[in-house]
Parts: sequence; C-alpha cells; structure tokens
Amino acid sequence: MTHTAASSPGPTIYSILGAISFCHLLNDLMQALLPAIYPILKGGFDLSFAQIGSLTLTYQVTASLLQPLIGRYTDRHPTPYLLPVGMAFTMTGMFVLALAPTYIGLLLGAVMLGAGSSIFHPEASRIAHVAAGGAHGLAQSIFQVGGSVGSSLGPLLAAFFILPRGHESLSCVALLALAGIAVLTMIASRSEKHLPARRDRASFAVTPHFSAKQIKLALAVLIALIFSKFFYLASITSYYTFYLVSHFHVAVESAQVYLFMFLAASAAGGFIGGPIGDRVGRKKVIWGSILGVLPFTLALPYMGLDATIGLSLLIGFILSSAFSAIVVYAHELLPGRVGMVSGLFFGLAFGMGGVGSAILGLLADWTSIEFVYKICSFLPLIGLLTIFLPIRPRPH
Repeated sequence: MTHTAASSPGPTIYSILGAISFCHLLNDLMQALLPAIYPILKGGFDLSFAQIGSLTLTYQVTASLLQPLIGRYTDRHPTPYLLPVGMAFTMTGMFVLALAPTYIGLLLGAVMLGAGSSIFHPEASRIAHVAAGGAHGLAQSIFQVGGSVGSSLGPLLAAFFILPRGHESLSCVALLALAGIAVLTMIASRSEKHLPARRDRASFAVTPHFSAKQIKLALAVLIALIFSKFFYLASITSYYTFYLVSHFHVAVESAQVYLFMFLAASAAGGFIGGPIGDRVGRKKVIWGSILGVLPFTLALPYMGLDATIGLSLLIGFILSSAFSAIVVYAHELLPGRVGMVSGLFFGLAFGMGGVGSAILGLLADWTSIEFVYKICSFLPLIGLLTIFLPIRPRPH
C-alpha cells in the first residue's frame, strides 16, 4: 500500500514534545548520578573497578531487558499513565542508593533505577513519535536532547552537591522526581484526550518496501552500530574521571566538570542528528557519526590534558548525532511498532553500555585505564558496516 498526501500525520505538537523532553531531562539527570558518584562509592564502600562495572551492568541490564517488552505492550495497549509510574520507580531507586548500607543495597538501588528507565523510555518515545507529525527525526531529537542535557548535568550536580555532602544527599535530589510525576500525569491526561486519533496515522511516515531479508540485515547492522557507539561511550561515562585523575592527576571535582563538558557536547550532537537526518537521510548521518569519529578516538589516548579534553568534546558531539537517526531509521523499517523498536534500541543502548562497563572494568583491573582507552579507540571501525544499510526513498 502506498501512502498519499491524504495520509498526512498532522502538525507537530511542540507542547507535548517539550514537556516530554523536560521529563526526560529529569529522569536521565537522576539516572546519570549513579556513574557520577562512582568515586564516592569506590572509596566509601571500598569497591574494585570490577564491582563498579557490575553495578553499572545491574542497572543497565535491568533497563535493557524490560524496555522491549514494555514497548511491545504499549504498541498494542497505549498506556500513557505508565510514565509517572516509571518516574516513581526512579525516585525510589534514588532513595535506596542514598540509604544503602552495603554493596547489595547499591545493587538494589541500581535495579530500581533500571526499572524506572525501562518503563519511562518506550512509552515516552512512542508519545513523541505520535506527536511528531511528519518530523520524526526532529521529534526524536527534541525528546532525546532532554535526556542528554539531564545526563550532562549529572556530573555537575555530583561535583558541587553530592561530593561535598556524601551519597546520602541523593535523597534530596530524589525529590525532583515529584515534579516529573506531576508533569507526566498531565502529559498522560492530554495524550488520552488529544492523541488517540493519531494512533492509526502514526505509521504514515514514509516507509520503503524493504524485503524481510533487507530488514533483518539492516537491524543486525544497526545493533552492531549501537554496540560500537555505546561500548565506547561506556569507557567515558564510567571511567573518564578515573582516567583524568590517574593519568593527569587532576582533582576529582575538575574531572567531574570535564565529564559534564563531554556530556554537554554529546547532548548538542544528539539534537542535530535527527533534523539533519530528516533533510539529508538517516544513512548519511550514521556514516558521518560512527566512522567519522575514528581519527579522534585513535588519537585521544596519546594526547596531553588539553588535547584530551578537546578531542573528547569532538568525540561526544559527533558520536552522539547517530542515535536519533538510528532510532528513526529503525522505526521506518518496522512501521507500527514504535514502542517495541524504541524499547529495543533504548534497551540495547543501556545493555551495551552496561556490558561494556563491566568488561572494561575487568580489563582496567587486569591492565590499566590507559590500556582500556587504547583498545576502545578502534571501536568506530564497526561504522564500516553502514554500507550494508539499504537506502530508503526520500519522502515527497
């Protein structure tokens, strides 16, 4: 079946996109505090790098396993009121982390955070897709930039609020979730009133008639690209502060600021990927993002402090521009399954990051943080697989 102009999905609803992006900021701000406070937890609980990696793995695998299942359910039974439930799980996880007396308590808090993320992301991404009108790349970028900004603010909040007061002060930050719960409840109410008529039209984004073989190959390539991107990002988000402290002897607070700068650059890159993909095509954005970062990752382990900071900003900006394009490309491969596809790829992002953090933590214990960055510098070579992605026709 070929869709015509009569199948127009309607105008973009920026008020819903802005509100859902703000809640994404709050959610990911609190989620980002877990890796940001690793220096506190490492000293306070006498953790090894392997235990830190396992903590990340517990959090991210919890999210990755649940997200596709929740996304598949909400495709069939849209449930916008799951959004405040997910935020409530995140708030509970923050309180558990603040009050945890042992490493087992930290693992339980990580599970609660992962559950909150797994509930929030698929349904929030589905609502953003339905509210997008025809600008799916732009809508996905608006949604994701909220999360990216929240993730970038995590290290700053850790450096200037959590570090001076100890991890118990996470309980104060958890109260931010109350604002998120209130806004998400309003979004859920408005979604039930104004978006149901669009549900059947949400798949009217142009969808090429790929064969089943092409779809399977394309999904395999996209998963490999997600592995490359988030395995590398795990080396930054989990171990960048340790690398700067051990290799350049900077203060922990300064290292947190440098991590914020990297994450802020990533947020900017994540925002531009979607609308550029709307204009020039998703595949070109994916090419430029994954493979284009290779010269910088290869050089980074051999640079001084100033060059390391500069290269990390370029890496974060370029590498993060791919995710919106990858998610929307996958939406177009499997129209009508937005929640499941979003859950799958957000879940893969968390899962790959968690596995990467655990493996890289073991590798750092056996060798050194410096060796980890030398090995990870070759990961963007996987971007060569982009050549196997089929090119979809441009929309009219």
